[in-house]
Amino acid sequence: MTLEQQLTPVVLQAVKELYGVEANNQQVQFQKTRPEFEGHLTLVVFPFVKAARKAPAQVAAEIGEYLQARCPQLVERYNAVQGFLNLVIAGSYWLQALRDIAADDNYGCQPDRHQLMMVEYSSPNTNKPLHLGHVRNNLLGASIARIQEANGWRVVKTNIVNDRGIHICKSMLAWLRFGNGETPESTGKKGDHLIGDYYVRFDREYKKQIDELKAQGMDEETAKKEAPLIKEAQAMLLRWEQGDKEVRDLWAKMNSWVYAGFDETYRRMGVSFDKIYYESNTYLIGKQEVERGLQEGLFYRREDGSVWADLTKDGLDEKLLLRKDGTSVYMTQDIGTAKLRFQDYPINRMVYVVGNEQEYHFKVLSLLLDKLGFPFGKELVHFSYGMVELPNGKMKSREGTVVDADDLMDAMVETARQMSADKVNTLTDISDEEAKEIARIVGMGALKYFILKVDPRKNMLFNPEESIDFNGNTGPFIQYTYARIRSVLRKAEQTCCDCDGECACPGCGCTASLPALNDKEMALIQRLADYPSVVKQAGDDFSPAVIANYAYALASEFNSFYHDYSILNEKDESVRAFRLQLSATVAKVIHSATSLLGIELPERM
Repeated sequence: MTLEQQLTPVVLQAVKELYGVEANNQQVQFQKTRPEFEGHLTLVVFPFVKAARKAPAQVAAEIGEYLQARCPQLVERYNAVQGFLNLVIAGSYWLQALRDIAADDNYGCQPDRHQLMMVEYSSPNTNKPLHLGHVRNNLLGASIARIQEANGWRVVKTNIVNDRGIHICKSMLAWLRFGNGETPESTGKKGDHLIGDYYVRFDREYKKQIDELKAQGMDEETAKKEAPLIKEAQAMLLRWEQGDKEVRDLWAKMNSWVYAGFDETYRRMGVSFDKIYYESNTYLIGKQEVERGLQEGLFYRREDGSVWADLTKDGLDEKLLLRKDGTSVYMTQDIGTAKLRFQDYPINRMVYVVGNEQEYHFKVLSLLLDKLGFPFGKELVHFSYGMVELPNGKMKSREGTVVDADDLMDAMVETARQMSADKVNTLTDISDEEAKEIARIVGMGALKYFILKVDPRKNMLFNPEESIDFNGNTGPFIQYTYARIRSVLRKAEQTCCDCDGECACPGCGCTASLPALNDKEMALIQRLADYPSVVKQAGDDFSPAVIANYAYALASEFNSFYHDYSILNEKDESVRAFRLQLSATVAKVIHSATSLLGIELPERM
């Protein structure tokens, strides 16, 4: 039970006895005491002022006196500042809170609520490798899944692979035209990189054809439609949908190269899925649903044969569902995938982790599913996140100007190796393999933290150099704090004291004669006590940034304590034992928080 939960009924009783008012839990508002005032927890008393018919400061003082008299084990003293009651919580409470946190192996996690949430993320196209935008998507999706599991949900992590469509045919056609039969094995390239090169090649050749047609007097829009390459790609897509064996065999071969490349990138990123859906297996289900909607009068067919949904009465516009040649669009696939998922799993909540440029798409999807009679239509959640921007502008896949995910991870690990070389070299008996592993952990931790610490709904500017700094709000700073604590604990085990009493550290020690806790010790324990509510908030808001910034605040607070107070050299054994337990618990909670972000922690740096 949290401190707020313990104090709330006493506050309600105080208001009833002092002012004859039956207040409710919603009126009891606690917040952290502002730094310029003495206290740990502040009660906002304005909700009770009108009923009390007294000045806010007087109401605060009267409730403070009541709490101190009734709960001396919690409230040591108080001060009233206008309508705010600042409570100084007793040191004995913080000491017991630390023991409880240290003893709880699942601290911060909520009980299983037996409900299932499906989280979809990644959603790559098989015509190009994963890039920086995918990195943010995957890291957000995987972290949201972990956070929701910590909040008691059963989570199924899914991925929908866009393995068909005109964009796939562009890469296939370019490989046929210009590839000379090369393979990942013959080129030494990852399969997704190889296919991505041909996607870029198609665009380059396509633009040449457009320019040639324009030089012959054709306007640009007509040239884009009449260029031979785009017509061939469209014809290939039609052959694919008709089941042409030659096209299907080529498609399967090239996609297999891409999947092998994706799997390697996912492993490095620490991302996995419980179920992978493929658009090639779901679009037909979507087409069947569109045809049903057409028969039931929900949709209509235009003169050119294309099928549309008129959503103007719903405040939207008209949405294409089938092209005039009968081929499907993304919306068709998403309808089929949604139906299949709810057939496969008893989903209580479906969450799509997709960038904010697709907000309109998911409004339409939700509405179409509802019109088609699916009860889950209105309950779909689009977790809309901002784009990743670069100092020189947006990324463009067709022009080959994206930041490749593999190259980015390589660069981050190499930068970590260079920047941490001096620190690593100070370690004794370190092998090349361990140094390499530390660089990997630090580099990937820097990347993940920099991506996840930003409010996911905001666009962000990615700066690799800033992310790898060992000082400031970065992953390496948190990792170094954890490694520092682990070093202290290892040294404590080697020089363990010998005393009687309750064990309070990873070695031995007693706390029976522990003197009063200092302000920084109490502040650290209060920060630790906040962790369950932080995990809940992150789950409610679908925001890994809440966890990331908590981890940074906890690490910063520990470093401030570590700078001002001795641990291993403390002569008072009870104080030494307490500070070791405090340090160990901080390390435990840092580990828990960073694990929700998918960040590994080195034992030494």
